[in-house]
Amino acid sequence: MYPRRKQRNLAPPNVYTLDEIIISMRRHPKLNLSKRPPLVSQAGVFFLFLILFCYPTYSEEAWVSRDACSAAGIGDARILIPFFADDTSSSSICGLVYNGLTKVDKDLNVVGDLAERWEVSEDGRVITFYLRKNVRWHDGSPFTARDVQFTFETIQDPGAGSPYISGFMDISGIKVLDAHTVRFEYKQPYAPALLKLGMGLIPKHLFEGDPDIRRSPYARAPIGTGPYKFKKWESGQYIILEANQDYFGHVPGIKRYVYRIIPDQSVAFLELVAGGVDSMQLDPYQFRYRSDTAQFKEKINKYRYLAPSYTYIGYNLKDPFLKDPRVRQALSYAINKKEIINAALLGMGEPCTGHFWKNSIYYDQSVNIYNYDPEKARTLFAEAGWVDVDDDGVLEKDGMEFRMKIITNQGNQVREDVATITQRQWLEVGVVVDIQIVAWAAFLDQFIGRKNFQAVILGWSLPVDPDCYSIWHSDSIREGGLNSVSYSNERVDELIENGRREFDPEKRKEIYHEIHRIIARDAPYTFLFSAYAAPAVNKRFRGIEPAPAGISYNFIDWYVPKDEVKYKF
Repeated sequence: MYPRRKQRNLAPPNVYTLDEIIISMRRHPKLNLSKRPPLVSQAGVFFLFLILFCYPTYSEEAWVSRDACSAAGIGDARILIPFFADDTSSSSICGLVYNGLTKVDKDLNVVGDLAERWEVSEDGRVITFYLRKNVRWHDGSPFTARDVQFTFETIQDPGAGSPYISGFMDISGIKVLDAHTVRFEYKQPYAPALLKLGMGLIPKHLFEGDPDIRRSPYARAPIGTGPYKFKKWESGQYIILEANQDYFGHVPGIKRYVYRIIPDQSVAFLELVAGGVDSMQLDPYQFRYRSDTAQFKEKINKYRYLAPSYTYIGYNLKDPFLKDPRVRQALSYAINKKEIINAALLGMGEPCTGHFWKNSIYYDQSVNIYNYDPEKARTLFAEAGWVDVDDDGVLEKDGMEFRMKIITNQGNQVREDVATITQRQWLEVGVVVDIQIVAWAAFLDQFIGRKNFQAVILGWSLPVDPDCYSIWHSDSIREGGLNSVSYSNERVDELIENGRREFDPEKRKEIYHEIHRIIARDAPYTFLFSAYAAPAVNKRFRGIEPAPAGISYNFIDWYVPKDEVKYKF
């Protein structure tokens, strides 16, 4: 399968050292690594951005770690502790550095990771995990059940401030039975338990006694058990990881991974074609047109599949203009989703009406609400008291014109295009819109985190399990929660809690279908579309096997044939 070492070890052509590569990048007219580019990112992108350089010391082993994968991402990570990582960049890096008790395979089935196996009691309230032995943290310390206990007790601590705390509140106790056996006891049956326990684990011996884990030095220099070890983080420029030669699975085929920040997707595409990066997510125009060249096809493979994610316009329900559900419904009726998909995505997406993954049984396909209907929008606005009294084309109420601001993050051309199209479509029904594009870090910290917005264009990547407590339950309105639009509905809260207790797939389906219908009716979001993922990867990388989980699920199985190695380290 993987090329074996031959007697002679001749360096392949076009092999460069790390220093030579950095010098080359600095000479690139649009990529000056001596300057710090702005921090930007795109939320809703469900997949890993790969990156940088390596070259192995060959041995007689059949499987050798060599070369590097350089991937372009548009925004920097924020924190490299798994249960604080609530953005795509941070989560992607954490996914390579840490392991959980469980994970999902290529077909989205739950399988063991640091847990070799587990037992679930008949009443569903007790899960006992039997851990892998001889697993070590990247600093050489042994991994034990105490680390498992410490991680989840930390997440459960409200003082820690994890945005994922809601997924672990029903744990009543965590008992260490021995060094490699740990038992979780739940207050009541909890259907998503096995998936939630895939959260990355942190080492007790490094964090115990730290009063503020968020500010720990390991938040920027993480120690995990995963297939890659942290090497370097140059803020706003790149994060470098190196293959863990002692990984309990097998040594990754790619020796070095560097997440490189290139805020401009056009520059990233030029680098992809020129060979400066090896992987990126193509935007629709790049996928449809710019990649349809002989030069691109010779060097690069591209893929397409419906991503488990969606893009939406979210409304701040505390805003006086947007408190009335009729106003939000009117805004939704005034959106022509088909035009947006055709113009912003070049047809590479499908309309959506709710929070759940379109390919899952939990998405209610019968919900067909908010088809483009500007007259219906005007009627709802009038019912809410918004009318064009002076015939100037702008709605008014109590002497105020209907003017609002949409914000979205810099570096995501699709979202910027959606904002522009929405601005025009809403003006047709009398709503004046200003657009503000904000760098990713400021976007999250100053606007989303503080609920300092009227309307926002963002996206969610969706997990396998439909549990949506952290986004739609009213408890998640709290500081640090992910319910940034402040949505609250007692029936939805009740259904979310019931969904966590129900193990029967058909009964769970009915619960989440009702959640889908209620949220669609209340319109805290205008659900826009689920887009097709369009990753592109240099052809020298082998072992890529597209599956329901995407292409990055088996990154440690990717490799480069010896005679195609590009980078040495």
